[in-house]
Amino acid sequence: MSLPVAKARKPEWLKVRLRMDEEFIGIRRLVNDLSLHTVCQEARCPNIFECWSQGTATFMIAGDVCTRRCGFCSVNKGIPIPLDAEEPRHVAEAVQKLGVRHAVITSVNRDDRSDGGAEHFASTIHAVRALNPECRVEVLIPDFEGNDSALDIVLDAQPDVLNHNTETVPRLYHRVRPHARYRDWTLRLLERAATRRDAENRGMLTKSGVMLGLGENWDEVLDTMRDLRSTDCDVLTLGQYLQPAPKRLKVERFYTPEEFAELKIIGLEMGFRYVESGPLVRSSYHAHEHRPENALKILPPPDVARKMRRELPILAEPISR
Repeated sequence: MSLPVAKARKPEWLKVRLRMDEEFIGIRRLVNDLSLHTVCQEARCPNIFECWSQGTATFMIAGDVCTRRCGFCSVNKGIPIPLDAEEPRHVAEAVQKLGVRHAVITSVNRDDRSDGGAEHFASTIHAVRALNPECRVEVLIPDFEGNDSALDIVLDAQPDVLNHNTETVPRLYHRVRPHARYRDWTLRLLERAATRRDAENRGMLTKSGVMLGLGENWDEVLDTMRDLRSTDCDVLTLGQYLQPAPKRLKVERFYTPEEFAELKIIGLEMGFRYVESGPLVRSSYHAHEHRPENALKILPPPDVARKMRRELPILAEPISR
């Protein structure tokens, strides 16, 4: 009889202290009162206490049931309910009541709809702007199954940041994102968004994120970063994958803070205009700071960077089970 597999223990740098203060409780009450969903809750984000205590949240529109079954995600799967026509207004009201200056709006995949929920994204962008004209709006969108018209609907609403997460390296797509397509949908979406941005001379930033620890190797991470830069992607986020539920994919490797720091330096050297890289980084973590003018603030001094390059060890062995 085989013995049960022991769950991998988190390193000290991944342990988060809970901060359920008045700000956190107030945001949770507001979200519930307006019948909203947040990706902070649905994805069991480790930063929820920090972000909510600072009065920020990432709103998840189009319901809380996803039409896909990605191996890393804890969001409910199944047949989603119809879209709520009042949801864009409710999100705008929440942004106003929270005093949010950089709103992040994401969604579940809605492959049941011909536009993948693009019109709902556009309506939410317009509603937030109408009630909060000084607020920057970032959207974290699905791939719309490669639907160019759907992407154009979102771009026509002129978000300040167009984010679509790559999630993992191409070799692992069949296991991590079985319904997605690395080059035809993900990279092409980011490239088309950047092309429109440049053609229309607008200040929109494009952005993408990758989770580490799903079984990729160092060279694959660097190749994926190069692919993203080839689309003229501006902002990159890199964070540690954490298993959100027992039936989700297991962590294959824990990366150290030093390795994330090294990837930050490499990303900036590749030409990304901003790189957020760390064990607890998620796509929306510190999103309000993801601007090119802030990039120099996140770089270590040159002498420290050189020392890191010389002393960085080869990646630790995968977790033994």
